[in-house]
Amino acid sequence: MKEYFDTNRDLWDRLAEINSKSEFYDLEGFKAGESSLSSVELEEVGEVAGRSLLHLQCHFGMDTLSWARLGAKATGVDFSEEAIRLARELAAELNLDARFVQSNVYDLPEALDDRFDVVFTSYGVLSWLPDLKRWAEVASHFLRPGGTFYIAEFHPVVYMLDEEKGDSFQFPYFHSPDPLALETEGSYADRSADLSHTEYSWIHSLSDVINSLIGAGLRLEYVHEFPFSTHDCFRFVEETAPRQFRVKGRAVDVPMMFSIRATK
Repeated sequence: MKEYFDTNRDLWDRLAEINSKSEFYDLEGFKAGESSLSSVELEEVGEVAGRSLLHLQCHFGMDTLSWARLGAKATGVDFSEEAIRLARELAAELNLDARFVQSNVYDLPEALDDRFDVVFTSYGVLSWLPDLKRWAEVASHFLRPGGTFYIAEFHPVVYMLDEEKGDSFQFPYFHSPDPLALETEGSYADRSADLSHTEYSWIHSLSDVINSLIGAGLRLEYVHEFPFSTHDCFRFVEETAPRQFRVKGRAVDVPMMFSIRATK
């Protein structure tokens, strides 16, 4: 497992620099005041002013800082040293009151003592985690009684699709303890980036996610599924409305995202 994590952490150290310079993330627009959060997260998480918020797997901190701009007392966590360095620099440059902690999700209870009103995580986070039961336990650990857990994530069905065309199933739906080992080029944020890399990822079904949260003692308020993605990070999508991307050429909708809100 250490080999898998070390390889993935090295990858995300390199992706942090590439992604922060990409049009996909539009860092200059963010610095000028634009939010990186979509209407889905803003509406479903709700008011955060004056509330403490923990953002798991925060990358280089744009979403964390978007919550801080809305008045949250925000803490971002990521295992990438480079991502956390960039996040801290960005917070200082924008004079935003947010802190950033470098830690693997599973090790976070050893690095952070606080409890939070909101635990938030989103988009492309679960496939890097081999053990959802432990992940949910960590999320629950950091919630205050009555606190809110929220995740918006790409639907497991999307991860089954052929990476180039999205017209057939290429990957399994159900979890295996052994990761997928993929050899890929570039970044989802910049496909032309000069980067060849190995990555290890794990498949999790929607029931795996739901049952892990229930098993950690959280009470589900809802599970929502969406026929679009708010992010253009798949090769096989087209924009059908502002910040809504669907699989090209499909006569019927494919589930692209889900969200879950739960309380402790």
